[in-house]
Amino acid sequence: MEWTTSCTDWEDRIVQRQSLITCPPLFPQVANDAWEMCSGFVLTDVAGQPLLGDASLPWVRDFIKAVFGAEDPETGRRHINEFMLMVSKKNAKSTIAAAIMLCALLMNWRQSAELLILSPTKEIADNSYKPIRDFIKADEELSALLKVQDYFRTITHLETGATLKVVAADSDTVSGKKASFVFVDELHEFGKQAKASNMLLEATGGLASRPEGFVIYATTQSAEPPAGVFLTKLRYARDVRDGKIQDRKFLPVIYEFPQAMLDSKAYEELDNAYITNPNWGASVDIERITQLHSQAKASGEKEFKEFLAKHLNVQIGMNLSADRWAGADFWAQNADKAVSLDFILENCEVVTVGIDGGGLDDLLGLTVLGRMSDGKWFAWSHAWAHPSVLERRKEVAPRLQDFARDGDLTMVKQIGDDLEDVVQICEQVYESGLLDKIGIDPGGIGSILDSLQDTGIPHDQIVGVAQTWRLSAAIKTVERKLAGGVFGFAESPMMNWCVGNAKIEIKGSNVYITKQAAGTAKIDPLMSLFNAAYLMAENPVAKGKSVYETRGLRFL
Repeated sequence: MEWTTSCTDWEDRIVQRQSLITCPPLFPQVANDAWEMCSGFVLTDVAGQPLLGDASLPWVRDFIKAVFGAEDPETGRRHINEFMLMVSKKNAKSTIAAAIMLCALLMNWRQSAELLILSPTKEIADNSYKPIRDFIKADEELSALLKVQDYFRTITHLETGATLKVVAADSDTVSGKKASFVFVDELHEFGKQAKASNMLLEATGGLASRPEGFVIYATTQSAEPPAGVFLTKLRYARDVRDGKIQDRKFLPVIYEFPQAMLDSKAYEELDNAYITNPNWGASVDIERITQLHSQAKASGEKEFKEFLAKHLNVQIGMNLSADRWAGADFWAQNADKAVSLDFILENCEVVTVGIDGGGLDDLLGLTVLGRMSDGKWFAWSHAWAHPSVLERRKEVAPRLQDFARDGDLTMVKQIGDDLEDVVQICEQVYESGLLDKIGIDPGGIGSILDSLQDTGIPHDQIVGVAQTWRLSAAIKTVERKLAGGVFGFAESPMMNWCVGNAKIEIKGSNVYITKQAAGTAKIDPLMSLFNAAYLMAENPVAKGKSVYETRGLRFL
């Protein structure tokens, strides 16, 4: 058989309300049997208690048939065994989870099979368990066939001995599980947990010996920038959908806005809300969403962004609080994919370097800042972290691991490795002939200064940059350049995160930058940028012959 799970024309399909599943069920009869079973479940919590099949819109049928229609009834092997469903809040995700997993329990042929719905919290677990229980109670045949244990959130098939359990996730819960069928609910919440990757690997490990099994990841968008296993799985799903990765065993169904609508902010218009709400007008009440939209917009930017994330699946790029740094509003628009360390050293006329941080609980941040002959600035930043920070600050561990995979952060194996890297970069800048000065936070200058002084860089080019209110001018300079579009920097999710973590305090005419949350909100790479900007704001003279050639002058 030949089939594809990609949907390269999804942007047109989603606007036209067409199915995002391009391939028909591989085994139509199995798919039809499963849909016939699911469509007969009674929705007891809906007015009039309709059948699922009568109340569902076509996309629900398409997804359920795709899941069950991938199993070969002769061999028992499922040819598509991994699925990702991302829809906005209130699009019947919990009901779909209940229907699919109950159907899987009923159609399962393996004796004593384990089926698992894995939820990040007890409350979310209840959201999936209660519809299953109610489906069974509303049907006499199901009530006679299945044993319901509310206390354990467990359903047992009395003939096969198979069990369906709905659990709140932790390492002990999933350890040793050999589940044939797994439904992971609210994957974005797992992205915040440091050990979620190992937990999910443990939970889905049973599929290695159960070829009929499947795992479904279901989620809404996160109210924070995606992180951890959620970010990893979402990136992979998008690449499969877009045809960048060929994986015929993975089917992504992602309801999100096309890029052009994100760029034009068309997602803010409620007329377009149907795009990420396939159940628009069904389980998604239009009047209620309209009311929530108005309330969120009136409440402030933070609340409106949360509304956009949860009800419209708009991915949050940066956390922007009410007391955010002013430059954050102009940050994203200045990102430039062309900028790198090499770009700066090849194109700029003078360079400064800023360094900040380095404690065991902190990041060590470094920024190389270059000035072009036309006055435009370009910056490249990097950070280092000791593995101990992953244990000390578990709340941010998934994000730091993401940044390491992106190449913006280096996890060092032992203390001192980070300083070796910093020294190497500083020497590279010095040898380019463009270095004006290296600026370091005096509070953490010790070991960094010692390491730099062992190089050939002249001591007078290594200086301490005064902090607190003394950085105010540099902070304001960066703000103005960002707002004016004359400050480009290398694209970096890590720097986006640091900028979103920055909290502003105004004292008199001075601007102070602090952290939004002590301990977990790291801003050291951003502070290294301000240290470099402090030196660049002193208007150092241009360096190097190549600079003068670009200005039409040559020294003979």
